[in-house]
Amino acid sequence: MTNKEIQKIAMQQSAIDLSCAAEDFVSEKNRVVRSHNSKFARKYLSLPFFCNLVSYGRNIVASVDDTVADFVEEYINQFQVMQCFETPNLLLLAEEFKKYGYSPCFMAEYFLPDMHKIHKIDCSFKLKILHPEDFAELYLPEWANALCEKRKQLDILAVGAYEDGKLIGLAGASADCDTMWQIGIDVLPAYRQRGLGAALTSMLALEIIKRGKVPFYCAAWSNIPSVRNAIKSGFRPAWIELTSVHQNKVNPIIGKNLEQV
Repeated sequence: MTNKEIQKIAMQQSAIDLSCAAEDFVSEKNRVVRSHNSKFARKYLSLPFFCNLVSYGRNIVASVDDTVADFVEEYINQFQVMQCFETPNLLLLAEEFKKYGYSPCFMAEYFLPDMHKIHKIDCSFKLKILHPEDFAELYLPEWANALCEKRKQLDILAVGAYEDGKLIGLAGASADCDTMWQIGIDVLPAYRQRGLGAALTSMLALEIIKRGKVPFYCAAWSNIPSVRNAIKSGFRPAWIELTSVHQNKVNPIIGKNLEQV
């Protein structure tokens, strides 16, 4: 696969998720569409969206509920792309969405492999490819980013790092949709900052590519170690998302505070 092919696949999946056309992400104009359910969307998404903003850098595509369509269209056309994902402008969305019991919540940056840079990264620990039959005893808090107990059926491939037979790091792949598998990574605290995360991530990404799938990586903007790991592993920033959810799904304390604003 080439970088161009990988980005095309990602945009096609985003189009399914947002109920739009892949070409919308490369338009010079912003686009607002109505959100719908799709059995081909990423498995962990809660559809239809109330409001989900996505940008691949050129514009914003907003997948929304009818109740806020006009407001969101005015919002995304009022500011530059990056300003729509930042405070204080986000406070405008929060104030409007509060009327309907929703709040901007999940903000993340997504990464795709750069085929010119991704390669196997060596480390001093033993690395081993793992399959679903190996996961049964690994659904533990220390591996919660690599494997997801609530969606075990999606955990499809992993790479473990071992020292003297002890698992010290784990990168897992979730088959979130037909064409793209998401990578999650955990390294025990005592073994961090030693290049292990990048070794695990890059090896798993290459294994995913061998299987004809596109690996993707997600990190919160504030998670500097995770962002650095993505880049060191041969990934590059590809798109950003801002998702709004109902306040009863937000942390109860935060939800209570929002109701009092």
